[in-house]
Amino acid sequence: MSTPSASAPRALDERPALVLIDLQNGILGLPTVHPSADVLKNAARLADAFRAQDLPVVRVKVAWSPDGGDLPVSRSAAPGLTQAPPPEFSAFPDELGPLGDDIVITKRHWGAFTGTELDLQLRRRGVTQIVLGGISSSIGVESTARSAFELSYHLLVVEDATTDTDAASHAHSFGKIFPRIAEQGTTEDVLELLAQRR
Repeated sequence: MSTPSASAPRALDERPALVLIDLQNGILGLPTVHPSADVLKNAARLADAFRAQDLPVVRVKVAWSPDGGDLPVSRSAAPGLTQAPPPEFSAFPDELGPLGDDIVITKRHWGAFTGTELDLQLRRRGVTQIVLGGISSSIGVESTARSAFELSYHLLVVEDATTDTDAASHAHSFGKIFPRIAEQGTTEDVLELLAQRR
């Protein structure tokens, strides 16, 4: 058993869900602050542990219509993107394991709640807490976290299962935004809390 970090979260709700943002082939290839391979490995460990306790695992991916008609109005939201990427851009990597009963949410915006059925799927399963990770800390993860907070979910952001393409943005999310709306912890912290539930 590992020793939890000094600021480790104290407990998980009875019905937490793991929500992983944009851990898809087209995003994992970007240069990131922390190696995306490490983030993916930690996310996979968390997913396995949640599945082992029959707790929901939600895989969120970003995708666009083939005609590109739903691309962001502001090109700054997706620099250089002038047409819809190929389908493999949104494919999940094998490391996350078989899809099984995982919930898949396709988003068209930064956050996973806007214009999707994520809130509905979580509430139908009695979820009151979201354990959150993915790429990028300051965009998809932070946008989702803000919405989750406003929807009154308890929130735990897993720092070593989250990264960004920009170091200053990553630091701002974890230093300024997340402390005001969420608990923070590591993969080991969450695995320890899950183990205590058995």
